[in-house]
Amino acid sequence: MTPPLLIVEDDEEIRTQMKWALAKDYEVLQAEDRATAVEAFRSALPPVVLLDLGLPPHPGNPEEGLATLSDLLALDRSAKILILTGQGEKEIALRAIGAGAYDFLSKPVEMDEVRFLLKRCFHVARLEKEFREMEQLLHGDGFEGMLGNSLAVRVVFDSIRKVATTDASVLILGESGTGKEMAARAIHQRSPRKNGPFVAINCCAIPETLLESELFGHEKGAFTGAHTQRKGRIEMANTGTLFLDEIGEIPLPLQVKLLRFLQEQCIERVGGRQEIPIDVRVVAATHADLKKNMAAGLFREDLYYRLAVVQIVLPPLRDREEDIRLLAQFFLQRFAAQVNKSGLAFDGGALRALVRHPWPGNIRELENCVKRAVIMAEGKRLTAQDLELAAAGAPAGSTTLKDARETVDREMVQQALRKSSGKITTAASDLGISRPTLYELMEKLGIVRP
Repeated sequence: MTPPLLIVEDDEEIRTQMKWALAKDYEVLQAEDRATAVEAFRSALPPVVLLDLGLPPHPGNPEEGLATLSDLLALDRSAKILILTGQGEKEIALRAIGAGAYDFLSKPVEMDEVRFLLKRCFHVARLEKEFREMEQLLHGDGFEGMLGNSLAVRVVFDSIRKVATTDASVLILGESGTGKEMAARAIHQRSPRKNGPFVAINCCAIPETLLESELFGHEKGAFTGAHTQRKGRIEMANTGTLFLDEIGEIPLPLQVKLLRFLQEQCIERVGGRQEIPIDVRVVAATHADLKKNMAAGLFREDLYYRLAVVQIVLPPLRDREEDIRLLAQFFLQRFAAQVNKSGLAFDGGALRALVRHPWPGNIRELENCVKRAVIMAEGKRLTAQDLELAAAGAPAGSTTLKDARETVDREMVQQALRKSSGKITTAASDLGISRPTLYELMEKLGIVRP
């Protein structure tokens, strides 16, 4: 979807010309005076506005335009408002900037310059929005470190809110690295049991011969090496939450004993005869297809329905494209602070590569990728190469015509910048393009001035 852009201009011919020039990149909204501008802004809340200060009923006076600026900023202080002024009205433009405008353009405007400034405004607006979302997620209604603002993850958060207040068993499904344990901890922290223990056990990380003892505990002398009585994870979780990760790996004989515990809420330690009552909430998780395992006779149907009173499915990262940048920026800030590398940022190529990478290892892979790049990076801008991702996320050897053009553009721009020692005007002249066009190319290709 193209982002909304509001143009406030009393000259219909100018409005129409600008709409035709910008309609390819933006959803252009138009207003001719203060009232229609406020109405359009309130309705669409566009992040960027082009505002002419000479508005009716007194187009020769900037006061109506300045009042419109004030009204729009009152509705959204974060809006980026570009002021359009006549030649020789720099003092008025500076007055508008002092009142909260982002920048100004002198009439008659050059469309290359307009496009460049608009692109920069939308870029800054997007970064500020991501930062606000991150701050809200980190310091507001958090979910045990689970971050995201996509529809898919908001559905998960909503499910967690609803199920947490109950004592129902929950089965969390999702690929490895999607944050199943984080979701389980979020359920615990939002439940009436939050002051009780949260005990996790990975059922596939413990040998089958030891798993029963780990879960249920054992009495002294129950088997060779059992020199003392030992409580199991189920007993340790009493009054709290027991998290059974990779529940699909539990062997069939142990599934029977686990089912009995879920039905009767009591256990017997290995080698013991005494029934021990347990008050615990069970949350299980798996990346396996349990229904397929049930059909193959590898997982008990009655145990499945005991565990899956409520199911929560965690989406893979590739289905949360709008969250990738947010998560990557969060990991970048965290790891940069840990290694005292302040000021690190992703360049344009790195951000494109992050979004286009399929992330088979999901959030865990993204976290490790950013951490490695922060440790190994030598400059202030992290590139796709620092992340060890293919440029623009394309698989090696899959060069398209677009990729080839970008490669040639990148080489020519970098060569011109080196030749001119980073002087933009000289480099643009050598390339036969305008300065705004060169700036736009540099941003598109993720090139930093040397």
